[in-house]
Amino acid sequence: MSSKKRKALFICLGNICRSPIAEGVFQKTVNDMGIGDQWEIDSAAIGGWHVGNPPDWRALDTMTKHGVPYNNCARQITSEDFNHYNFIFGMDESNMRDLKSRAPNGSTAKLLLFGDFDPQGDRIIRDPYYDNDSKGFEKCYQQSVRCSKGFLNELAAGKIDH
Repeated sequence: MSSKKRKALFICLGNICRSPIAEGVFQKTVNDMGIGDQWEIDSAAIGGWHVGNPPDWRALDTMTKHGVPYNNCARQITSEDFNHYNFIFGMDESNMRDLKSRAPNGSTAKLLLFGDFDPQGDRIIRDPYYDNDSKGFEKCYQQSVRCSKGFLNELAAGKIDH
């Protein structure tokens, strides 16, 4: 592989629950594999409601519980992101529709549904925002672990170009 970094961006509606967990888990996964220096990883929101805020405390608690470091704040996706990143992952079908409608003509990022890489076939990443406990955050974490590994395995096997 060339020394050029691959770049991955994780997207959800507000960038305080699912996409920060996916970003943190993906970063930890590549770090644990010894390839963290080959990746640039971030997350962003479709909407701008939470820009500048840290993730939901339940998302942070879940990441801390699993030893996933995280210190990013919410931001909204920009048109530049569609050419800066190789891979932009949406967490659900609504995110994917929004991403496809916002992508500038000729943009180079590959838009992918993160859940398509879950070997258990759980395609929609659980949105725990309106839950009154942390169970949904744990499910989101477990899905992100499986999807991160699934994506990296397919990438390593040459099933995904970029």
